Parts: sequence; C-alpha cells; structure tokens
Amino acid sequence: MKKNRLGQSDLYVSEIGFGCMSIGTEEPAAIRLIHEAMDQGINFLDTADLYDQGRNEELVGKAIQGRRNEIILATKVGNRRIPGQEGWVWDPSKSYIKSAVKESLRRLGTDYIDLYQLHGGTLDDPIDETIEAFEDLKREGVIRQYGISSIRPNVILEYVNRSGIVSVMSQYSLLDRRPEEQILPLLAKHGISLIARGPLAKGILTEAGEHKADKGYLDYTPKQLAMLREDLRKILNNKATLHQTALRYPLYHPAVASIIPGASSVQQIVKNVQEGKDSSLSSNRYEQIQQVTKSTDYDQEHRLDPRD
Repeated sequence: MKKNRLGQSDLYVSEIGFGCMSIGTEEPAAIRLIHEAMDQGINFLDTADLYDQGRNEELVGKAIQGRRNEIILATKVGNRRIPGQEGWVWDPSKSYIKSAVKESLRRLGTDYIDLYQLHGGTLDDPIDETIEAFEDLKREGVIRQYGISSIRPNVILEYVNRSGIVSVMSQYSLLDRRPEEQILPLLAKHGISLIARGPLAKGILTEAGEHKADKGYLDYTPKQLAMLREDLRKILNNKATLHQTALRYPLYHPAVASIIPGASSVQQIVKNVQEGKDSSLSSNRYEQIQQVTKSTDYDQEHRLDPRD
C-alpha cells in the first residue's frame, strides 16, 4: 500500500489507516482485526487512552507484540478519568500529559509512541504548557512526533503557529467538507498533514448505506442524502463505486496523508483496502462531486480569526 510522509517528519503512514476504537473489548476478536489490517498493508494504527477506559490500548499492545517495528503507532491524551467519578475531565496540563504517557506506554507494551496527539483542545487551555510537555517527551525519546486531534480551526491555528505538530486529525469526507476552506490550505502552507477520520460518514457513503441516512448527517436531511446518493451514482456512471469514491475523495487533497475509515469486521477491513487502493478519482469527477455536495463551513465560533 502507498505510504505518505506525515508532515515533514520521518514517519511514513499507509494512506489507509486503522482506527482501533471499533475493535471491541474481546481480546481474540480485537487482535484478529488488527492483524488483518496489518496483513492488508496498513501500517498506521490509531488509538486513544480514552477508548474503553484504556482497554483499547491494552488490546492494541497485545496485537503488536513481535510486530512493533511494522507499524506507526498513534495514541491520544487529554481526557482524564478521575477514580470514583463518572465520565472524564479535560486536562491538557503538562503534569498530566507527562504522567498519562507512562500509562499509555505500559498498556501498549512499548517504550515509545510514534505519534502522540492532543485529544481535543480549547483556546482557554494553557497551550504553551501543553506544547512544552510534548516537546519534552520528544526530546526524551518517549514520542517521535506529536499532533492534535481537533475540528476547531482557531485551536488548530494556535498549534500551527506555536508548536511543532506534524499532523491534525479531523473529520473530513465529501459530506463534511468543512476543512477545505480554512484548515487544508493552512496545513498545506505549513507542511503539516491532515489525518482524515470518518471518510465514509458513518457508512452512509457505501453501497449499502442508504438506510444509514435515515437520521440525516450534519446539515443534510435524509431526503437530501437520498438525492445526493443518486446524483453521485450518475456522476460515477458505473465506473467507480460510491465506497471507493468516498475513500479517495479526502486523499485527493495533497495535505491529506491518511484516511481512517471505520471497520468492525475483517470483511470491512478487506473491503476498505480493496476499494481504497484504486486512485482513479479524476479532477473532472472531483469537481463534479464538489458541485453536488455542500461546501459546509464551521460556525462563527469556530472560524479562523480574520486578524490572524
């Protein structure tokens, strides 16, 4: 599988990654899914300390035993669970990040993390302190690179201008084109990669996804989604599948290094890899898709400050 450079780093990730959040909590099944992804040529595994209260990282760690050097391992930090309390609190402090990474390393069974990502962020955070934590960990060799997982342009802008992030993970699909107006040009300008999650839009952008559109998606109504699926079929004209086109659409932009489609079965992993390998999305078809989809934008609160 094709591998793309993550930002200006020395990390090269498969253009189709695997989001481990969907592997469940049963060890044999979870390991089987991760091994299938790796066997299919996927080298980019993404998890988070939040998923299943750390169980997800534990399962990823067990799956990669003996194969650590085959993968680029990414996890996330910032959502802190407090013993005895329901849910979690947001904590991007330096002290918490430097303590949380030790627990992630323990659960993952490794002594380094390839890509450590801040799992959210607000403008009220102690951003300089947060950046110091990641820079310290990088100097110590605990992490190789760091990034942020966010959909907030103003927050992303702060990290682009003030830190050494190599990537931004954000939702991006032909149904959610919000990154196109502000984020993608910003990242391209600074040599930072986008990791696109949700390219299949909860399965709506697959051949069998018609029933999944019943509740709508973002500002698309169920009726609009049904009409859009028909418009896309006409554009594709039996020359490509909807699934294939949905996976290739985010990758068309040069700032996108990898996509992370959801998969909770071996069959879905294989299907994603098979469909995603075809890079036949032409510029003409890309433009046609843009004409029939909405160029949605972030609400005013999350827009980039025009003074910046």
